[in-house]
Amino acid sequence: MAANVRVANSGDLDQVAVLFDEYRQFYEQDANAELARRFMAARLSEGSSLVLVTETDDGDIVAFTQLYPLFDSVGAVPSFILYDLYVAKRARRQGIARALMIEAVNEARRRGAGRLELQTARDNVAAQKLYEGLGWQRDNDFYVYAIHP
Repeated sequence: MAANVRVANSGDLDQVAVLFDEYRQFYEQDANAELARRFMAARLSEGSSLVLVTETDDGDIVAFTQLYPLFDSVGAVPSFILYDLYVAKRARRQGIARALMIEAVNEARRRGAGRLELQTARDNVAAQKLYEGLGWQRDNDFYVYAIHP
């Protein structure tokens, strides 16, 4: 499958929203096409995240990743957190996730980021192999804490 990775735009909303809903279901959330569309419409229109998509030659968007801008205070540079990565079932095992990850790093670099980070579940071994194969390093020095107010 020939595919091109590019920055998403508002014209991609319909296809990206479907993939985002599938992504949420993968993480055991209820299907909710309206919520997915509303959330992604806001991200694309506000520019509050950087969404990259993988599009086939026939215009089918089969994958996306979403990066949120942050700042690295210690390095005094912009940074991103790669929060979402999803490849449609029909397009898996074709190197699409790898190409999307490579382009995410390249796009972050073009935007002046000094750091790109992500989190993944301890049991997501396939993703860990992908990340480590691309040179990402697991941080064993810091714990991640969260609160759900």
